[in-house]
Amino acid sequence: MSRKVYLETFGCQMNVLDSELVMGQLLARGYETTSDRESADVVLYNTCSVRERAEQKVWSRLGEMKQTDQLVGVMGCMAERDGTDIYRKFPHVDLLCGPGELDKLPAMIDNHFVTDASGRQTALMGANVRRSSTKAAAEDNLELLDLSRAVSPGDDVKQSYVRITRGCNKFCTYCVVPYTRGPEVHRPPSNIIDEVKKLADAGSIEVTLLGQTINHYAFDHGDGRTTTFADLLYEIHEAVPHLPRLRFVTSYPRDFTDEALQAMRDCERICRYLHVPAQHGDNRVLKAMNRGYTIEQYYDFIDRAYAYMPDVAVASDFIVGFPTETEDEFQTCKDVIRRARFKNSFIFKYSPRPGTVAIDRFADDIDDATKKRRNNELLAVQQEVADEVHQALVGQTLEVYVEGESKLVSKRQNNGVELGAGFRKQTDAVQLVARTRGDHIVVFDGDPSLKHSLVDVTVEKAKGLTLFAKKAHGFSGGSPATSDHALTHA
Repeated sequence: MSRKVYLETFGCQMNVLDSELVMGQLLARGYETTSDRESADVVLYNTCSVRERAEQKVWSRLGEMKQTDQLVGVMGCMAERDGTDIYRKFPHVDLLCGPGELDKLPAMIDNHFVTDASGRQTALMGANVRRSSTKAAAEDNLELLDLSRAVSPGDDVKQSYVRITRGCNKFCTYCVVPYTRGPEVHRPPSNIIDEVKKLADAGSIEVTLLGQTINHYAFDHGDGRTTTFADLLYEIHEAVPHLPRLRFVTSYPRDFTDEALQAMRDCERICRYLHVPAQHGDNRVLKAMNRGYTIEQYYDFIDRAYAYMPDVAVASDFIVGFPTETEDEFQTCKDVIRRARFKNSFIFKYSPRPGTVAIDRFADDIDDATKKRRNNELLAVQQEVADEVHQALVGQTLEVYVEGESKLVSKRQNNGVELGAGFRKQTDAVQLVARTRGDHIVVFDGDPSLKHSLVDVTVEKAKGLTLFAKKAHGFSGGSPATSDHALTHA
């Protein structure tokens, strides 16, 4: 009888992809997946160290499992950062595996059962965090995890992720990622294209390319040739013409080339959406964060993006209450939101993260009440701008990808359909949630069978971050109708 695996993922899209790849390897070895933790033989938590809230959820889950005969494993960034201290805090944990060693995880789980569960197993980069001196992933064993990806009939691959880089070289003072995921390593373009093609052949409608600083992708072929990020976008677009949507995250503001913006402009199936964290609006604070650019350089990028694509949708990240942030410095973040016209921003209160430079270099001298106030103020400004961005879309017909039934506001309606001779058939409609090419959230009433399809809808009203629409008549779906973004950059 095969063993069952329960795998819960916390954090970013990179972790979601890691979990999918690990689970794929385990399924190939005869394991089964289960959503019932209590019935599982193996319980895995794929963890994140970027936000405190995600960490607290993991600690809570581990605390609930003090009495268990299951194999309990912690994988991901928390495993790498906290190391064997996790064994001390939670003696029932059997296995630790950092994100840079995930290729070893399936064998570790096999070994646990072969050796009758005797002894713990640990796979962490530790002092060898700079695991590779090359920009290429070809000689990196971790590449085997991506290359082993299998797509079977019935797999849900409609929205898929493909990694193009691993790790990060930026060393922002508030971030632990360079220490937990290692240095920036770039995958061979042929491997990436093959993976995207495999997913498109299996029915993927949207593939998202992933990287911590994705626009820094540059693969050195060793013969004088370099494939840049712009080159890669063009190559994927041309090599996989049957993929309706290609998008990417997350971009770094500095060094985003005009060539990459041109690729987005010229390739119709590349979504005109950019997630480019600003983090702050003041140069002194940006320097303290070690972001590596000035706000003037950030504005230069934003101006170029809108110049090439007036309809591009842009999202950002901000940290409020960073150590030593003054009230005047905080106010500059509002200026950035208003000037850049972000469709949305992810706004976080600073919290010291173990293992980062900031926790040792700066005292956490902004009180919680001030952080909360600044967070709410910035959210209010972002809401004002988002309202303007979304109101400008009212009346437009847009192509959307239907993700499924809306969980929050779903409702059933009985719509009468004339069949002739006075008979009527009752059909069910539900409120569906979908996303545009610019990552705008849209809800509309439609048949549940529309899930995982491209549909054209007409926006009737906007409220907050949600567009309310109706299915467009006279449009078959599957091709862009109009631009997502009616506001041009001032």
